[in-house]
Amino acid sequence: MLKSASTPVPTADRVLQVLAVLAQHGQALSATELMERTGLARSTLYRQLARLKNWGFVLESDGHYAPGPLSLQLALGFDLASHLVRQARPDMVALAQQSHESVGLIVAVNDQAICLDMVESQQSLRCSFEKGRSVPLRAGASAKCVLAHLPKAARAAVLDAHHGPASAERQAALDELDAICLAGFATSAGEVDPGVWGASVPLFGASRQAVGAITLMAPILRAQGQEQDLIRMAVVTAARISRHLTLH
Repeated sequence: MLKSASTPVPTADRVLQVLAVLAQHGQALSATELMERTGLARSTLYRQLARLKNWGFVLESDGHYAPGPLSLQLALGFDLASHLVRQARPDMVALAQQSHESVGLIVAVNDQAICLDMVESQQSLRCSFEKGRSVPLRAGASAKCVLAHLPKAARAAVLDAHHGPASAERQAALDELDAICLAGFATSAGEVDPGVWGASVPLFGASRQAVGAITLMAPILRAQGQEQDLIRMAVVTAARISRHLTLH
């Protein structure tokens, strides 16, 4: 799990911690910002940045740091090799065409929901969850859906971190996640981005373990009155993708 500034990080993992923070924030960060987000001393941080720059994983410009060209090559290699993306994309395209709305492929990494792939609506007013963007596993259909289907120990760790090990808020969150598992999908309206409605459905691999989710997203005003049809389309598409994943 990505460590917070208050959580000690093993010495050997510090360079990965810096790279993970840069990747997660999607923008160039100053050394001061990186110190705040990693909890590393300035001298330690600069040692890690020097290693990452030397290998091409980080670029420095005007005292700010961002993922470098080797990070982009890793991303390209992921796009070309990812089994989940390759299996899901054709049906995501079909769902976007059928619904006239945007469709995202979401996975849980550490305590974040990350968008692996995105098929955008062709309508002028559309919702989008940028490829590579991440949000905490707290609010929104995508985050709640992937969190609900994590292994119990991983789900409990996230809930403990967010709410504490024993609280009314934690129990309420757990009850909501159990209800999502029972229903087979999660929905939300404006929880992450104002004006955005979403329906997220889990994807299952060969072991019947959840490997991610697809999320159909639309402007709230356009989704009103169409929610059940949109949910049904997303559920059918997720089932089709899951069949592909179990066969390949």
